[in-house]
Amino acid sequence: MVIKHQLKGYEAFTQFVDNLKENKGNVYILFSGSKSEDGQSWCPDCVRAKPVVEDALKYTDENSQFVYVEVGDRSFWKDSKCPFRTDKRTKLLVIPTLVRWGHPQKLEGEQCENPDLVEMLFQEE
Repeated sequence: MVIKHQLKGYEAFTQFVDNLKENKGNVYILFSGSKSEDGQSWCPDCVRAKPVVEDALKYTDENSQFVYVEVGDRSFWKDSKCPFRTDKRTKLLVIPTLVRWGHPQKLEGEQCENPDLVEMLFQEE
């Protein structure tokens, strides 16, 4: 079964990836706008992508980890100095972004809403 993690903010994200241990499975990270009081992300694309990505988790290896990262509120994300944009490990241009950590596979924006593309990312070796 996929191990799921939910992280809020850049510090939690960096601490998580800095402490990643070698494991047999892949690590997939979905970067999304932070949730507001109603429990939904302020980012409408992220809201549409999340159920598609979560449904496709069934195609991942059972040793995989899935990490949902809230990048912050709209103003924090839109700042060109946002650390998620400037960190050499992430270099995010848009949210949502789904990556296979440590590999070139990446889906951005509306691609994360496409079940076929998400399934392919989860099945690629």
